[in-house]
Amino acid sequence: MSPVPDSEEPLAAAARLTGQQVNGGRRLTGALTAAVLADGTEVVVKRGESRRAVQAEAAGLRWLAEPGTVPVPEVRGADDAWLVTTRVPDGRATASAAERFGRGLAALHAAGATAFGSPPPGGPQHATIGRAPMDNTPGGDWPQWYAERRVLPYVRAAVDAGTLGPAEARTFEQVCERLPELAGPAEPPARLHGDLWSGNVLWSADAWLIDPAAHGGHRESDLAMLELFGCPHLDTVLAAYDRAAPLAPGRTARVPLHQLFPLLVHTVLFGRSYAGQALHAARAALAL
Repeated sequence: MSPVPDSEEPLAAAARLTGQQVNGGRRLTGALTAAVLADGTEVVVKRGESRRAVQAEAAGLRWLAEPGTVPVPEVRGADDAWLVTTRVPDGRATASAAERFGRGLAALHAAGATAFGSPPPGGPQHATIGRAPMDNTPGGDWPQWYAERRVLPYVRAAVDAGTLGPAEARTFEQVCERLPELAGPAEPPARLHGDLWSGNVLWSADAWLIDPAAHGGHRESDLAMLELFGCPHLDTVLAAYDRAAPLAPGRTARVPLHQLFPLLVHTVLFGRSYAGQALHAARAALAL
């Protein structure tokens, strides 16, 4: 990737990165612009928060697309500032699409990763989730890796910001100390979307995945994040997943454990309003 001028407009960036004339476009949000290429392809042009964020998202989309299990927008171009992907067709969530999504997500996870925490090929070790940092340093043991890379860094950041108190931080430390017994049966590293809340699942004829924070992790983490913020036809998705790749006994009880990461990220990004939810999840995990 090479640097580009800060003043470049989205449609100019799309033309440069795809090598095609752009026949029109419209602003979707402050960071997103829809455009139509000369060959008729509809694309979305996204200005990234940073070079690292663009690099991580582009690598993540390619990695998730590789097994061909769940639809993912095609990366048509990327550089230090811009990401151009095919646009997801409009549609709505249906039970049949949710069934296919559950089966496809199970197959995506089964495609695997080289290690817990491993970034996608070409992706940065020091990545982001939203605007928060995310350390993709690989580890060999999920409980230790999850504690060191997905829980404690965000607890420390929240304490430093005054969002969590030292006594509250101790609750999360107790979870980390007990992670080997709380984690359930050992699982191989799964190929995770990594930020699988409902806003990153777009429904067309099928469910599409966008905006990943992809890495190798525990498959229950993706499912727990889907449950955290809701998902259309969630019961259908989970049932189809379990039929395709049966989940270990006790998964439902472990949901709060896997929700600690996204809740702590939200605590760091958005403050005290999420700290209570994170503490509730930690206490629920300790009650296992």
